[in-house]
Amino acid sequence: MPRLFITGTDTGVGKTRIATALCLAFAAAGKRVAAMKPVASGCTATPAGLRNDDAVALLDAMNVRASYADVNPYAFEPAIAPHIAALEAGRPIDFDVLDRCFQRLSLQSEATIVEGAGGWLAPLDAQQTFADLAVRWQLDVILVVGLRLGCLNHALLTAESIERRGLRLCGWIGNSVDPIFERRDENLAALGTRIAAPCIGTYSHSPASGARDVAKSLVAKLPGLDSTSPC
Repeated sequence: MPRLFITGTDTGVGKTRIATALCLAFAAAGKRVAAMKPVASGCTATPAGLRNDDAVALLDAMNVRASYADVNPYAFEPAIAPHIAALEAGRPIDFDVLDRCFQRLSLQSEATIVEGAGGWLAPLDAQQTFADLAVRWQLDVILVVGLRLGCLNHALLTAESIERRGLRLCGWIGNSVDPIFERRDENLAALGTRIAAPCIGTYSHSPASGARDVAKSLVAKLPGLDSTSPC
């Protein structure tokens, strides 16, 4: 049963695009899939409470019935680092609460997708980070590399940190976030020779291309869908 943590080299590198595409691809393959955005900042007030666009996209892409509260247990209005938002709201992030939500989603699904916020080591409180949450749940990791200047250092440091924590980096995905990024192919080649995990796919900068377009190319490559998958 694939249980995947989607992390990125930074904020705004396309984690949600990939996470929702993974949900759609698993669903297209006939799998029951649930998704989770444990902590989200940058939420909008609605009559039903605070809602985060990324979490709503995940909820719409999964085919398991679940409450918004399980998909996104901690929602904060300001678009700032989650641990700062939690402190300002007087609502510390309780890992036991996250555990219960994750368990409810996992029990209903054959594949569980968890999307982080920011990068791999984005803090959740004074001591713990999203990396600690991935270790706590023993999730396999997919790294979304935002293809832009500086991505080599960010990607290699993240991959090293994942492996040092004893987790399995299943693969990485290159997501173009800078349409004029120079030497894109050369940077991809450098990542391919330095990251032991396989490249699952690379996607161009195309604002009109959403998760459904990405999902079509992921079906044959997804962990858990065939015997040759990296996970």
